[in-house]
Amino acid sequence: MPIHDLKAQIARLPEQPGVYLFLNRAGEAIYVGKARALRDRVRSYLGARGASPKTDALIDEVDRLEFTVTDSVVEALALENNLIKQRMPKFNILLRDDKSYPYLKLTTTESSPRVLLVRRVERDGDVYAGPFMPASLARKTMSLTHKLFGLRSCNEEINGRRGRPCLEYDIKRCVAPCVASLCSPEQYARAVEHTRLFLEGRNDELIEHLGQQMQEAAGAERFEEAAQLRDAMRTVQTVHDRHQKMATTELGDRDAFGVKLGPEGAVIFVFQMRRGRVIERVELVTEGDPGAGERDVVQAAVQQFYAEREVPPEVHLPAEIDEADAIEAWLSARAGRRVRLLTPRRGEKRGLLDLAHRNAAMGYQARFTGTPTGSFEALTTLQAALALPGLPRRIECFDVSTIQGSETVASMVVCEQGRMRPGEYRKFRIRGVKAVADSALAQGSGIGDRGEQHDVGAQHVAPLPATHFGSDDCAAMHEVVLRRYRRLLEQGGEFPDLILIDGGRGQVSAAYTALEELGLANLVAVGLAKKEELLFLRDRPDPVALAVSSPSLLLVQRIRDEAHRFAVTFHRRARRMRDLRSDLDDVPGIGPRRRRALLAAFGSVAGVRRASREDLTALVGRRVADAVLQHFSHR
Repeated sequence: MPIHDLKAQIARLPEQPGVYLFLNRAGEAIYVGKARALRDRVRSYLGARGASPKTDALIDEVDRLEFTVTDSVVEALALENNLIKQRMPKFNILLRDDKSYPYLKLTTTESSPRVLLVRRVERDGDVYAGPFMPASLARKTMSLTHKLFGLRSCNEEINGRRGRPCLEYDIKRCVAPCVASLCSPEQYARAVEHTRLFLEGRNDELIEHLGQQMQEAAGAERFEEAAQLRDAMRTVQTVHDRHQKMATTELGDRDAFGVKLGPEGAVIFVFQMRRGRVIERVELVTEGDPGAGERDVVQAAVQQFYAEREVPPEVHLPAEIDEADAIEAWLSARAGRRVRLLTPRRGEKRGLLDLAHRNAAMGYQARFTGTPTGSFEALTTLQAALALPGLPRRIECFDVSTIQGSETVASMVVCEQGRMRPGEYRKFRIRGVKAVADSALAQGSGIGDRGEQHDVGAQHVAPLPATHFGSDDCAAMHEVVLRRYRRLLEQGGEFPDLILIDGGRGQVSAAYTALEELGLANLVAVGLAKKEELLFLRDRPDPVALAVSSPSLLLVQRIRDEAHRFAVTFHRRARRMRDLRSDLDDVPGIGPRRRRALLAAFGSVAGVRRASREDLTALVGRRVADAVLQHFSHR
């Protein structure tokens, strides 16, 4: 066992608090842990074989050990959280938020705050509200804050010296803090405070404040202002009545965690209660057997959940966790006040925990237990519609992303038993290959002048338009399918029951051409065209149209959309990397320092191109100057 080779190093570990990292042969961190005494904790792994399959796999893969000593267990806990977030070690329990819903951010750190739509919560001193489900609710709420309280939506620097307000003031969506004669800093501060109360769900206080101001305005005979305050108060009351989920006067500010473990994964359900009202619920998910008990999963959930979220005074957990005192100290340091971890046994507090547990159980059933049942119907229908020899339990889907042939990339996603397998997704940079038509002709596939594809051995195929074969998308699809299944042949792996192509007949033909070159023409590939949502098969002249409400169509659409999302994300990243590059990066002998010097001296790459040998030599030397001139002489 590799970990036994580290006995000597383990014996020299200090008996102090700290964090340890297990690394594999490739130097990747596969597990991050904390300890009160590093030597005792790491030494326990030497005799841990047989404790669980997960521990056995970890012990077998460990090749190196690294550690960091800290002054306290609390510091070790914080460092462990940061390292898990950065390294994403595969043997740690990694929970993710089930959805990426937006938040509203009130920029209280600005002199004239605004409300912004954001996707992440950061510890920057601003006020965050959310997440909002559905996402459209966040935009509606942001629009409501402009309408009710008149917070600005512009990016201008506010100093009160603007000559006249903009259109937002005229349509009563901004109180115009940019014009000092219309809105003083004190008036705008009151509007900000009202917005904060509204976003935090403190509607009772807000209604009381608005009522007092309405009475003051009416008493001073400012009837138009009083009418606006009255309308705002009514709107807030309506929103308050509509969105109140459940309330009690005794529970105050706290979060309640429910957990459901199973062989398919784990679901953590969190009720966030503020001022006696459940204002939000968050679902955390990890797929695959976590290989740990309920206490370990709950502890990981608490650490990861509060890494970027506000911590309430009390956190209610379904079971007592290890290192509870250290985690309490860490949470208290983050919140700036005391935070307690409790496990209620009875009363209303226990009732909220039980409710969170029931929601976690239902979430687990919907995600893991219920999904295969619904997917079985979709897979059965798909098998019948496509006349497949067996149930398409494993589907691999390909998509190509490009803009005018620039930075062309492709993606492959995997769906097994109706569930996406992100760990098996693959990305491809298209290197550039010959047109698919040339490859097909070289293989003797017999593409005629009219674009008809004739016999390939004993295989009969349907006529296909020749125009598709000359397109870049088809050439890219040919390359990515060829590379994917050539690698599977060389290194071994599971072949799919169905290959789904994002595209029409041309892309399907390109995929089959690649499969035939590898001797894998027995695999089945179909294309799913956008807009019409028709399935194109090689051996059928007409496409297959599935019913709009068919579960099989919904399944292939979900897989296709996931492949498209994955490809587009990779393509955007490739474009950003390209934009950050300079033509000078390709010149031998020029690194970042010389590149900055050349651009500073000549203004741009075009200026470097026009520079004389003498000017270049004076700046970077004769050898590099010759390399620059030679590089641009061929372009």
